[in-house]
Amino acid sequence: MSNSVVTYSPAYTLVPTYECFNRCSYCNFRVDPGQDQWLTLKSARQKLTQLQNSGVIEILILSGEVHPHSSRRQVWFEHIYALCELALSMGFLPHTNAGPLSFDEMARLRQVNVSMGLMVEQTTPQLLETVHRHAPSKLPGLRLEQLDWAGQLRIPFTTGLLLGLGEIEDDWVEALGAIARLHARYGHIQEVILQPHSPGQRQAETGASFSPDQLIQAIHLARAHLPSDVTIQIPPNLVNAEQLRACLTAGARDLGGIGPMDEVNPDYPHPTAADLAIAIGSKWTLQPRLPVYPHHENWLGGQVRSRVAHWRQQLPVPSPII
Repeated sequence: MSNSVVTYSPAYTLVPTYECFNRCSYCNFRVDPGQDQWLTLKSARQKLTQLQNSGVIEILILSGEVHPHSSRRQVWFEHIYALCELALSMGFLPHTNAGPLSFDEMARLRQVNVSMGLMVEQTTPQLLETVHRHAPSKLPGLRLEQLDWAGQLRIPFTTGLLLGLGEIEDDWVEALGAIARLHARYGHIQEVILQPHSPGQRQAETGASFSPDQLIQAIHLARAHLPSDVTIQIPPNLVNAEQLRACLTAGARDLGGIGPMDEVNPDYPHPTAADLAIAIGSKWTLQPRLPVYPHHENWLGGQVRSRVAHWRQQLPVPSPII
């Protein structure tokens, strides 16, 4: 397959709740615990019904976090499970990112997800004194443990770095190395996202946008330190067209889930697939993909695997290449 192929996932995001017990200083997503009305299954069904036959494949279940010791944790988890089950039953392919989970929670969600994800963000403990000082679930060891458990459970997984939090380049190398070592053990990492910090109106503390030149350097480092079968993903709404092409030249090959809204960065609208095809230029060919890569499909079972097989027949999708 040609090295000029760039992939994306036709996606839509469902947010069970925006409430989160973490208070990361750069977050534009969260609300305080108890201050959000959770998405109901009825409302989710209505949204998903409207999306049928629209070309959407992936349903990203993206949630704020309920504290592991909260009396509402089990209700929160069962609600996420029910949303995944609903999306799957209606023909979509669920992918959940709901913060750190217990081993048992991950094992259960595996039954109703084609893949899952969690950003490592950074592994340096220094950020626990700054942007993560009020974010207990951003402990580096806790997040790396999730990647290890995902490998043990054979869950196709997406992770990534958030760039521009106050870390240095050596910290990128350390985090990339940790991801690479876990992938070498299990072979489960599909994509590593390199997400530049992009200030929004709702974050607690202002900060500068991450430099496009630094993003290119981060891509070069990622390509050097990650195995060749791990795809580098960048969010195309956080760069302009010229920067996007430079990222592709540096080694990025995936643009992530493309839908009507970026819930994490709501001030930066997603481009459409048509806009992206124009932005990347004639050197590159934009192609849709499924949220599980072909070489991981044999890890799936039951209804999940049959649903993927259906989509594979309906929309032949190449494996993202490096």
